[in-house]
Amino acid sequence: MKLTKSELEIMNVLWNAERPLTRSDILSLSEGKSWKDNSIHILLNGLLKKEAIREDGFARSGKVWGRLYAPNISIDEYYEENVFSQSNLETVPRLFSALLNRSDLTPEILDQMRGILDEKAAKLH
Repeated sequence: MKLTKSELEIMNVLWNAERPLTRSDILSLSEGKSWKDNSIHILLNGLLKKEAIREDGFARSGKVWGRLYAPNISIDEYYEENVFSQSNLETVPRLFSALLNRSDLTPEILDQMRGILDEKAAKLH
């Protein structure tokens, strides 16, 4: 499944929330979005059609009830399917090197990356 930039922005909000969200929740949590608030309905319908998200009940939003939306795919599954499936394994070290060379890489992110690598290495041994 390939997502547009706007759809990916909404997915990031849902992945970071770690709970189902209403349309108004998504709008309020979307910082620096590239889409207009009026487009939320079209974007959510597109994500539902692609089965990237699912309806997950209802919640009160002000005086009205609104649908709750939750991701159908994890962030790891999305990137595995859409980034790494398009390239072969030989390019992964170059991608990893490019990540390490970013000027905005923080010690916290580096520690997270080290932890992921250590965990995977332990499972392989």
